[in-house]
Amino acid sequence: MSELVLLERRPDGVAVVTLNNPKVNALSQALLEALHDVALSLTADPPGAVVITGGERIFAAGADISEFGDAVKAGTITETFHMALDAVAAIPRFVIAAVSGYALGGGCELALACDYRIAGERAVFGQPEVLLGIIPGGGGTQRLPRVVGRSRAKEMMITGRSVQAAEALRIGLADEVVATDELHPRALALAAEIAGGALQAQHLIKRAVDDGTEADLAAGLAIERELFEAVFHTADSRIGVESFLANGPGKAKFTGE
Repeated sequence: MSELVLLERRPDGVAVVTLNNPKVNALSQALLEALHDVALSLTADPPGAVVITGGERIFAAGADISEFGDAVKAGTITETFHMALDAVAAIPRFVIAAVSGYALGGGCELALACDYRIAGERAVFGQPEVLLGIIPGGGGTQRLPRVVGRSRAKEMMITGRSVQAAEALRIGLADEVVATDELHPRALALAAEIAGGALQAQHLIKRAVDDGTEADLAAGLAIERELFEAVFHTADSRIGVESFLANGPGKAKFTGE
């Protein structure tokens, strides 16, 4: 793997993906390609859960502005962003963004591509592309409204303003806010807890929510019915049901199969 994106597979089943492009973790084309490759590797050989993080001061500062050029170059940049972040979103495990410091532009878009966002108390989110006279190109115009609502997303993107951690929590852009020194321990602890669970059921829950909420209600319910039936082909479903009948809830020892 590239040194721009570090991958650690921990004994507890958690994979930690760390952006490593000093000084500001700019999401260059090379970094995005490396992130895409890491995401594909985590899809081909899934861990129990994934934590994506960056630097202590800057999670990711967005696209590498020095790579901008004409409209043709812009097409290449947005295509690479979408390829990488769509691959992150498609990892068949729960993906947690551990956001310390600034997550701006593409950094915010990367956090939005994750399933859950834990922010340090000094975290700052934003889509400030309009201040350069351009628009978000890494999925922000689509993922942000799905998280915070259309009107709030428009206001944030049209003003280009930054959102501090407390407001991010209030509007749903962050799911938790913790003290800065507790950020990584909390993200790793949650990921480890999830990694010990019924992984196939977790995968199907993620599919049902992601695919179903992109469709109308009737289609979403049809997806749920299909996946509810499919989960009963897993070993964990048998383990879970038998454990419940014998010992009550919350005592099953799942195998992840």
